Amino acid sequence: MKKISVVIPAHNEEGNISLIHQRIKEVFAKLEDYHFEIIFVNDGSRDSTQQILEKLARENEEIKFIEFSRNFGHQPAVKAGIDSSSANAVISMDADLQHPPELIPKMIEQWEKGFDIVFTIRTYPKHISTFKRKTSELFYHLLSGISDVNLVKGGGSDFRLMDASVVDVIRNMNEADIFLRGLSTWIGFKQTGVEFTAGDRASGESSYNLKKMMRFAFTGITAFSVKPLYLAAYLGFIFSAFAVLVYGIYVVHSFIAHTEISGWASLIMTVVFFGGVQLIILGIIGIYLGKMFKQVKDRPNYIIRSNNF
Repeated sequence: MKKISVVIPAHNEEGNISLIHQRIKEVFAKLEDYHFEIIFVNDGSRDSTQQILEKLARENEEIKFIEFSRNFGHQPAVKAGIDSSSANAVISMDADLQHPPELIPKMIEQWEKGFDIVFTIRTYPKHISTFKRKTSELFYHLLSGISDVNLVKGGGSDFRLMDASVVDVIRNMNEADIFLRGLSTWIGFKQTGVEFTAGDRASGESSYNLKKMMRFAFTGITAFSVKPLYLAAYLGFIFSAFAVLVYGIYVVHSFIAHTEISGWASLIMTVVFFGGVQLIILGIIGIYLGKMFKQVKDRPNYIIRSNNF
């Protein structure tokens, strides 16, 4: 019998832990040729998530848990589960039931056909806001356009199956700002996708606010591309050339029209404009320097406080 590990990061998911465990258990009850384990990673929860995990682990041998010393983030939590797995394949998914466990048999079916990575292509139900749909599409379109990875539209979810050979590769990576969605595409291997419609969150509220989404976007873009640095250089040349051209035209016009070269308002506007451009360029460079600073320190992606392995 082949073993499947289901990795689930959990941050304040006390209302969802038991539900997702039950649904996964029902799915594998129909898959007689496989046995499974669920690795819950408690990412610094402040509610009773850890107490529920410990209780479930005492009552169900397939339940494993990892408790972080603090909140390290979603991606390190997924990697911690992947690092701890010794199964033939690993499936990562979220705890809020927006990733339907009922899709697991279809993912395993594609894996058995020879695919090393089975990613999911997410579509949203009609009641999801247009803002959510468009910003998600824009991010993955932008990431694919300016980086070395090509994410399929809707294929950026962390709901995926990875063969043990892929898990071994990811386990040996120790990037400071890990971006697993991009890594799983970048490493290659034989891949395919299966479609699903995202469900509603079973209980609780998502902690993924706009600020975290923006930070996640910058992590993804800077982890797989240096094109923003080239863009900064191009902007510098373009605006410098534009400034010289416009000022030259203005000087020529002043001589022809016999007018004085003056205007403190336009001068201030020019200074502010180019000052803003310089700050943008310095900010881009600073992001990359910050990532280098984190990587050089070589701190671990996460710290484990307790587990039941």
